[in-house]
Amino acid sequence: MDLDEGFPIAYQVLEKNVPVYASGGELVGTVDHVVAAPEQDIFHGVVIKSGNGKRFIAADQVGSLHEHGVDLLIDLAATASLPEPHGGAPVYRDNEPGVKIGHWQHMKDFAKGREAEEKFKEQK
Repeated sequence: MDLDEGFPIAYQVLEKNVPVYASGGELVGTVDHVVAAPEQDIFHGVVIKSGNGKRFIAADQVGSLHEHGVDLLIDLAATASLPEPHGGAPVYRDNEPGVKIGHWQHMKDFAKGREAEEKFKEQK
């Protein structure tokens, strides 16, 4: 790619409206927002604004992130079939069943009100 997209960056600092390019260098759209699970440091992908509305690009289709550009591993034709974004349910417990929750995680959950939420669910 001949464009100066700036330095490579992490998904945590990718900004809105950064241009998104197909593998052939064609402009596909701009970043709307990043989809991630920051507490687990998991990058799920990017939602972009394009001529076809908002579209979701999975992390495995993203080649690189830069200050001024996102480079995809898919070509322009493949971007036409990208799915529309859809919301997902929040994950409150992501530890394995039967694994004791550490003291620090218990305190974080308590501060966020998750303990009360769990007790409420058990009473139902």
